[in-house]
Amino acid sequence: MLANLIKQTDFDAIIIGGGACGLMCAVQAGFLGKRTLILEKNDKVGAKILISGGGRCNYTNLYASPKQFISQNEHFAKSAFAQWTVDDTISFFETYGIIGKEKTLGQLFPQSNKAADVVKVFTELCHDLDQEILTEADVKSIDQVDGGFEVTYENKGKTINLYSSKVVIAAGGLPIQKMGATDFGLRIARKFGLTIADTAPALVPLTITGKEQQWYEQLSGNSIFCRVWNDKVSFEENILFTHWGLSGPAILQISSYWRPGEFIYIDLLPNQNIAQLIQCERETNGKKTLLNYLSGLYTRKFAEALNGYLPIEKNLASLSKTDLGAIDDLIHQFKVKPAGDKGYDKAEVMRGGVSTNELSSKSMETKKVPGLFFGGECVDVTGWLGGYNFQWAWASGFVIAQNI
Repeated sequence: MLANLIKQTDFDAIIIGGGACGLMCAVQAGFLGKRTLILEKNDKVGAKILISGGGRCNYTNLYASPKQFISQNEHFAKSAFAQWTVDDTISFFETYGIIGKEKTLGQLFPQSNKAADVVKVFTELCHDLDQEILTEADVKSIDQVDGGFEVTYENKGKTINLYSSKVVIAAGGLPIQKMGATDFGLRIARKFGLTIADTAPALVPLTITGKEQQWYEQLSGNSIFCRVWNDKVSFEENILFTHWGLSGPAILQISSYWRPGEFIYIDLLPNQNIAQLIQCERETNGKKTLLNYLSGLYTRKFAEALNGYLPIEKNLASLSKTDLGAIDDLIHQFKVKPAGDKGYDKAEVMRGGVSTNELSSKSMETKKVPGLFFGGECVDVTGWLGGYNFQWAWASGFVIAQNI
């Protein structure tokens, strides 16, 4: 596969990481007549692509814009998204046989429901465009030398040095270690004196400990459509009770905006008024117990679990104004103080990363070190759940390819 590696100046750029950003960068560089080499630590490229969306790959979102991204500089992503739009992503994949279907909330999946089809597009294009891919290549160091960079990696017990005028760091973030994730990109950034925005797991389940944990345990498996919010943002999607706390799309979304010690709030019946619903019901069925009424809105198990909080054995006609106030507060402002999160192994992405202040938004090149580029998840640009982070990976990969 790599007969030309002995010609160590053949490559316009060496790309560290064969994930979404790195693969897009290589392909787009190929379209421009540039040659790149991808060095991938795993035994195959696209490891995270292959497991994303339960193996189906939610490869973009119809509504993606800079508004759905968290960064210390909320404007940074605008340039990349102007250069490579959602329409560009859709058109690119359609050209190579992947037609998207919308699931919910703008999430696009391949009609085949096969993430492997997405990876195949890139591997075949890399082959056709003479872009080299070397797997099981564990990059150990990157050093500045005259005219560019020396990249040292290990492959099958051998240590090899390569040289290139440009290097692209597309090594991903800290989730998920079992998929080969490391802090390599952050370490390289620090080595070259770049600032790192504080990192943390994002799009991650939240944990409950202490005396409240048992209450959540008994509800494990219950899923409820809710509105979840804090003082920064609000999401309407399902939450899932688990034996260790809370998960589900709405919880993953809010987790990116949550910080330890803070509360989150849950409306268990969004867009309706529980007090008004009860008032209407008791006019015709006042003898029905609150337990039976709530069992019609939720599962019986969930309704029974509210016993410690609400007078669920009372019939609706007997509920006092105070009772109705308590029901309204609990259903529409369920207050939760998570103990923590499930960490990088359960997180979809990493929040934080290489500071956007260190990079040109137009090219993704570092300002301090000409020829060194960062893209994808290792940059301080973190999207919502639902294909947004893939859109960032494609866009940043495209932008870098134009400038290497």
